[in-house]
Amino acid sequence: MLDTHCHIDLYPNPELILNDCEKAGFPILSMTNLPSHFERGYQFFRNRNKVRQALGMHPLYAHDHEKEFKKFLKNLSKTSYIGEIGLDFSKEGIETKEIQTQTFENILNAIVDQKKLLSIHSRRAEKDVLKLLKKYRIKNAIFHWYSGGLNLVDEIAQEGYYFSLNPAMTKSISGRKIIAKIPQRLVLTETDGPFVSEYNSPIKPGQVQAVISYLSNEWKLNEVQVQKIIWSNFNQLITRIK
Repeated sequence: MLDTHCHIDLYPNPELILNDCEKAGFPILSMTNLPSHFERGYQFFRNRNKVRQALGMHPLYAHDHEKEFKKFLKNLSKTSYIGEIGLDFSKEGIETKEIQTQTFENILNAIVDQKKLLSIHSRRAEKDVLKLLKKYRIKNAIFHWYSGGLNLVDEIAQEGYYFSLNPAMTKSISGRKIIAKIPQRLVLTETDGPFVSEYNSPIKPGQVQAVISYLSNEWKLNEVQVQKIIWSNFNQLITRIK
């Protein structure tokens, strides 16, 4: 099962999880929260066939951004995947709004015209994120666990940006309304493990069956058809960065 956003390095035994992911044999994109975290994991990910490590700068780690940015630039050539990056203007992140915005712009400026795929955090900052993606002419981006307004979904879709859906989104009223609004051609799956739980345990990378089942009902298609659509979406996106 396709997983475009999880955090393998944040599980209690990341190397075991990574090996299980590789054995599963389907694409998994593992985010990092800081470039130094990417560096620590690089040796474990570099020779994997299906699992890829992304280079990140999480907005809620804003106090580390200045000292970490040189490491971001240093490691940029090592991966085609950038994440988790973005903005967080929720109660948890609003105090560092200016630092986050400057870092996000610095990242976008650094990857202009490069073939990179971004996984974006946008909590309570969806309009600002979209504005900056357009400003820097970013072509390949995924809005991870989108929780913004319904009226903005169409504008994001018009830019050709994707949305990655996780099981938690299928369980809330707001999440279901968002899912109903997203065009099929822009849907991808994620877990955001270990931050999402199933059956009272942290979800494992690739465990997106709940999303597939929900979309099967939502789209009035069987699960095989749903999976084919999602695989097609992912393949079209990946061809842009090759």
